[in-house]
Amino acid sequence: MNWIIRSIKILEFHTNLREVLKPIWEDLNEYEWVLADLDFMTDDEIPIHFDEDYFILNRDEFNVIYQSRTQLIWGLISAVPRNTPLDFNLISNLSVEVQDTFTADQYLIKESYLEITALDSSYTIIKFKDEKLSNKFKEYFQDEAIDLQEFHKKKI
Repeated sequence: MNWIIRSIKILEFHTNLREVLKPIWEDLNEYEWVLADLDFMTDDEIPIHFDEDYFILNRDEFNVIYQSRTQLIWGLISAVPRNTPLDFNLISNLSVEVQDTFTADQYLIKESYLEITALDSSYTIIKFKDEKLSNKFKEYFQDEAIDLQEFHKKKI
């Protein structure tokens, strides 16, 4: 239930959230969004900036990013159930440059329901705790969604 996208045949650019989340977006209404360790490019006005280490966004705030043409070059995007207690000290110090990023079923935020990692506009890693959501994602992206564990084995 962990995928990596390298090819961008379907995606206009890596970590275009409107495209990455398209097959599952309607299933993600009950979540808040944690964004950390970010680098991004956008011409749109969005509710994130470079002055903070992390952001906690509600559905409406995150929808602004989802609807925008923002390219997340680097960073972590996590859907967590609303009102979940989080360790903000841990979140403010997160880095996607750790081994767990490429390890299947290892979440940088343990409360994540869904975790997306953007790495240098080269890879988009998506980890799911919900098998139904994962299957829906894989069905949409087909061969472009590569099993993360298999990919990691080949790279070691």
